[in-house]
Amino acid sequence: MELKILSTLLFILLLISTTSTSSKTPPSIPKSTLDPKQISALQSLYLPVTPDPCLNPTNATTCDSASPFRHVTSLRLSNCSRDLQISPTALRALSTVRSLSLSNCPSLPRVPLPLALASNLRSFACAHAFSGGLTGVWLSRLANLTDLTVSDVSIKASGASIVLSRMSAVRSVVLTRCNLTGSLPRHWHSNLTRIDFSDNRIAGTIHSSISALSGGLRFLNLSHNGIHGEIPDAFGELVSLENVSLAYNSLSGPIPESVSGMSGLVHLDLSSNKFNGSMPRFLADLPGLKHLNLENNEFRGVIPFNVSFIKRLQVLKVGGNSGLCYNHTVLSSKLKLGIAPCDRDGFPVSPPPQRDDSPSPDDDGADTSDGGGDGEARKDEHRHGPSKLVLGVAIGLSSVVFLIIFFVLLSRCCR
Repeated sequence: MELKILSTLLFILLLISTTSTSSKTPPSIPKSTLDPKQISALQSLYLPVTPDPCLNPTNATTCDSASPFRHVTSLRLSNCSRDLQISPTALRALSTVRSLSLSNCPSLPRVPLPLALASNLRSFACAHAFSGGLTGVWLSRLANLTDLTVSDVSIKASGASIVLSRMSAVRSVVLTRCNLTGSLPRHWHSNLTRIDFSDNRIAGTIHSSISALSGGLRFLNLSHNGIHGEIPDAFGELVSLENVSLAYNSLSGPIPESVSGMSGLVHLDLSSNKFNGSMPRFLADLPGLKHLNLENNEFRGVIPFNVSFIKRLQVLKVGGNSGLCYNHTVLSSKLKLGIAPCDRDGFPVSPPPQRDDSPSPDDDGADTSDGGGDGEARKDEHRHGPSKLVLGVAIGLSSVVFLIIFFVLLSRCCR
């Protein structure tokens, strides 16, 4: 009996020991669901692979749901190490990537993309990347892109048409501060909804073929270039446009009346060009317009807008048009438009005043055209002190008082 009890106790102690030991064994680490070749590729790019980037998506990678191994579909490299080198082997392993983004990788050399990766990409973005810049031919190989964004990266190409030549499915193109030269494309892909070529060295004119984008173009920014000539009448066919900036170019002539049909316009910036003639009244009939900038051009005559339209706008800038003025019976000087009031003949009565956001202490209401000169004279007189006549009278009276005091004192001395 004692032997049986002892055996039972030994069995219980052994069971407890085994349980305690097994509880201290570390849990097994689950295998990664990512393709092993892509794990090696990500490691070569100094990207973390633990925990599993597919089970724990980060800003750097996202994956598909393929089996037995998942694959990277989105890859983002930012703030790259100066030592980073992208090998052809890594690029071939990552040929499943559909969205590629590189930012702040200025020392990264430009490398040829494998055909499989170039064909699979749908979105490509880079900013402050590639030590030697990019070429139009290199970009044109990304033929299946729908979104292209390049900023602060030099592009060597004879024009944007080289870049876009094969991208028949592209919807959004942003090429800013790329030192891009040449002229605007004459043939556009009709799928485009967004075009931004700002801050480059594009020259030439806006061709009427831009009307091919009438189907869905909503955003157009060609500012800060060297584009000249007139806006073609066909520009008004872009009826889907909501945001337009042609600022800081050398465009001239009038604003075409066809623009009146662009009922969806919300933002229109034509500043710092050479537009001339009368400022078009039809701009006030655009129902959704909120931002209108026509400053620093050569418009002349009376501004055709009324108070209700101006109050509807969030931004209105018309200063810097030396021949432009406003009707003081319609608009008050308190609006601070940066232009002078008109005389009876529709010409500015004085040079345009300095723009100032703070109200002037001498500004007490609407301007008057006939009395404007007298008012300015009175203000000028007030600023420059008393007139010569007043000074003469004051000096004469002072002399008489001095003589009277002198004779009184002299008579007392003689006594």
